[in-house]
Amino acid sequence: MNTQELYQQHVLKNYAAPPLTIVRGEGAWVWDDADKKYLDFTTGVAVNALGHCHAGWVADITRQMSTLAHCSNLYAHPLQGQLAAKITELAGPGNVFFCNSGAEATETLLKLSRLHGHSGRYEVITAKNSFHGRTFGGMSATGQDKTQNGYHPLLPGFRYAEFNNIQSFRDAVTDKTTAILIEPIQGEGGILPATIEFLKELRELCDKEGLLLLMDEIQCGVGRTGKWFAFEKAGIEVDAIALAKGLGGGFPIGAAWMNTKAAALFKPGSHGSTYGGNPMACAAALSVINTIEKDALLQNVQKLSAEYHQQLQGLVQQFPRIFDTFRGEGFLMGLVLKDSPAPMIEQLRENGLLTVPAAGNVLRLLPPLNVTREELQTSLDILQKTLFSTNS
Repeated sequence: MNTQELYQQHVLKNYAAPPLTIVRGEGAWVWDDADKKYLDFTTGVAVNALGHCHAGWVADITRQMSTLAHCSNLYAHPLQGQLAAKITELAGPGNVFFCNSGAEATETLLKLSRLHGHSGRYEVITAKNSFHGRTFGGMSATGQDKTQNGYHPLLPGFRYAEFNNIQSFRDAVTDKTTAILIEPIQGEGGILPATIEFLKELRELCDKEGLLLLMDEIQCGVGRTGKWFAFEKAGIEVDAIALAKGLGGGFPIGAAWMNTKAAALFKPGSHGSTYGGNPMACAAALSVINTIEKDALLQNVQKLSAEYHQQLQGLVQQFPRIFDTFRGEGFLMGLVLKDSPAPMIEQLRENGLLTVPAAGNVLRLLPPLNVTREELQTSLDILQKTLFSTNS
């Protein structure tokens, strides 16, 4: 019985049938079970920050695996302390909670909001079109019907406002509001960046009303925009940040950083995670962060993405019947189509480029942070080839 048959018979049908079976990867490339090679611009949906099987990352995880894999949070281990110190060095003074996924990191921020509000204030304002995970808390915070359908009644305590519209957020504040939670770039929502002005106005609103400003950096953080955190472009300070995806480079880890004042709200027993921050996950995350610094990958994203964006803009202008516009920052990019991206994603896959959809009409491009100029050019060549055949 082959992989596809095993999936069909035994794996829950919560995902569409996988179109291919990937068996190995190296850098920005993967191979299927027929040994066909693909340029991977899905990177596990913004997870494989260093590409596939990065030699240093593999060595760090392998070394840790043969030393200590898990010991629970009843005890300390060196790497969790080192990783927490590294994250606070990047984000600012405060403390870090470790978990296993982005959804769990979001849940931590939602629990923080309840602790901040005590018993009288509990509402969190999020943005329409947002995505904050598929747990009941994250799903209730998500401002998209398609994620919530079939799961009502949802958790109470969430209000939704228009993204990049500060007046809409002001109007949503009540005497029950305790926090505002947004993505600095809406990923699943279609690669929609928050404006600098909007981020600054949110900070001012939270200061005025005594609210926490919470950032979901799960997809756009850890260097994907050419900065450690996407909100940095606005020059503001935030109260807490949810991280995951690229942080582990392919090994599951989530983290919630919170500033010193917010972190003081948690006491022993108020939150926990069995696997969170285990030695292997911390080894993976430290390897990712250290490699980004050592190999100057933030600069690589900044330099190569500026040129690549111009080339993608050129495709939009060249094929106006197919595209509406281009959106994105760094290596979190979206080509907005006039129709569903599904047929083009299939054609690109046939031609050797893996991409991922967003928001029903966006073709998402997520290369690894260490992608080369030559690999970006290869992606453009495949896009051109596919577009010419589609447009003919």
